[in-house]
Amino acid sequence: MTQFPPWIDISVTLHPGLVAWPGDPSFAISRVAELAAGDEANVSALSFCAHTGTHLDAPSHFLPDAAGIESFSCAVANGPAQVVEVGDIVQIGADILKGKLAPECRRLLFKTRNSVFWDEGKFRYDYTFLTSDGADWLIREGVRLVGIDYLSIGSPRPEQDVHATLLAAGVWILEGLDLRNAPPGIYDLICLPLRIGACEAAPARAFLAPPGTLRLEEG
Repeated sequence: MTQFPPWIDISVTLHPGLVAWPGDPSFAISRVAELAAGDEANVSALSFCAHTGTHLDAPSHFLPDAAGIESFSCAVANGPAQVVEVGDIVQIGADILKGKLAPECRRLLFKTRNSVFWDEGKFRYDYTFLTSDGADWLIREGVRLVGIDYLSIGSPRPEQDVHATLLAAGVWILEGLDLRNAPPGIYDLICLPLRIGACEAAPARAFLAPPGTLRLEEG
């Protein structure tokens, strides 16, 4: 039997108690039908924010009259991607990024100290984030998608946030990753958000596969 190299699941599990952005509704699940109660099947109802756990931000998240998540193209978040480990720093600036980006890499995922925060069950305001000059540098380098292992790519201080800068430049944002099991390097990213009409974001399932797993033409 052919043995295929393992894929790395970089999504977080949705569950009650999963940390959420302050002010956003938490994930909730309830049973509306249950075999144990004599119903014909188990049926669950889910309630959560579009920015819960692993999710993809569309341009309309911060830009008026911009494209929503229903306009997502598979070519954006599927294909070669680089996991870059930045260590214990809090701010990812241009000085940190220079020299780290692989040639022609258009998808970049930041592996930071944030990934362990998922186990804490409470929001951490001291998470690692991308700075304004870091965002500008990525845009100049032609990056099309940037991801990070917490609930926001930008600073917790609104005046320092980089969402609008990235989205206005056509850079999609993948947030809420868990990169603890992903060594730095080049992979094929497989990421598919739910197709939701008139919405600025959607939950996504994301994997890292060995390079060459996908045969997508870069657009």
